[in-house]
Amino acid sequence: MIKGLAITPPVLGRISIGRVVERNGKRLPEKDDQFTITSQVQNREGWVSHPLDEELRKKSANGKIRSIPVRVLFNAPDLNLRAEYSMFDRQNGRPLCVGNGESCRRYSDAGTQTLPCPSPDHCELAKGGLCKPYGRLNVQIGDEDELGSFIFRTTGYNSIRSLTARLMYYQAVTADLLACLPLELRLRGKSTTMSHRTPVYYVDLTVRDGMTLEGAIAEARKIDARRRSVGYNQIALDASAKQGFCNGTFEESDEDTLEMMPEFYSEKTEAVVASFVENAQVADTKLGRQSLKEKLEQRASASPQLE
Repeated sequence: MIKGLAITPPVLGRISIGRVVERNGKRLPEKDDQFTITSQVQNREGWVSHPLDEELRKKSANGKIRSIPVRVLFNAPDLNLRAEYSMFDRQNGRPLCVGNGESCRRYSDAGTQTLPCPSPDHCELAKGGLCKPYGRLNVQIGDEDELGSFIFRTTGYNSIRSLTARLMYYQAVTADLLACLPLELRLRGKSTTMSHRTPVYYVDLTVRDGMTLEGAIAEARKIDARRRSVGYNQIALDASAKQGFCNGTFEESDEDTLEMMPEFYSEKTEAVVASFVENAQVADTKLGRQSLKEKLEQRASASPQLE
């Protein structure tokens, strides 16, 4: 196994609730009120739809995918959903700092360092919206590839909070049979003061439509018994996945995170950062210190470039 390379679940396609559109020469994120399932191939129009996308749309009442029947690969919730505070190089998409609120892994002149993580609200490096929560959920759709998965990436607090809670609760009530439970990704909407009564969509995870939790648990036990009878070793699979994730310093590759940059650092974030940098520069000049702008430029010039 190559050291330093995170071994992640094989990805067959992507699940999203939005898309990136080009306006005035800029690539901007555009939210949607439905799921979209794509392959890993792009053309000039964007990501190419996966055959499952059309299949699920035909089954829906209005042609919009609002729910997706899924299973997860692992019994451990944090193997299915990895969520961390993340900061990226906006030019090449490389991770610069990834933390969990207690400790972080950060690129520096001396290489990758493990440092305390005070969370974005209290981190000098993260001020101005540079660091955000970033979650990656792997799920199975259909039975074509039992070890392949579709990945849903999100920077939304609502999705990350809801998915984390559901996975933890389902693992608990099934007595560690999470990977056998018939589940369903659901798109939900909510309005907040910050959204000015405009619906904000997020992703939730429930048992399959038409099933009760008790019925889903009974089904999970049947699947677990069948798997055990043929020698399927779920414990070993979880252990192997954990080892693979821990094999690399950062999970994401540059090409994956580069696609997330328009959503991660929106025009609003750029404006906040610019204002913060300008104000900080004025204050630093008065105190005769090296300005934050100079510090950021120095860090950027020291960042490793794409090969």
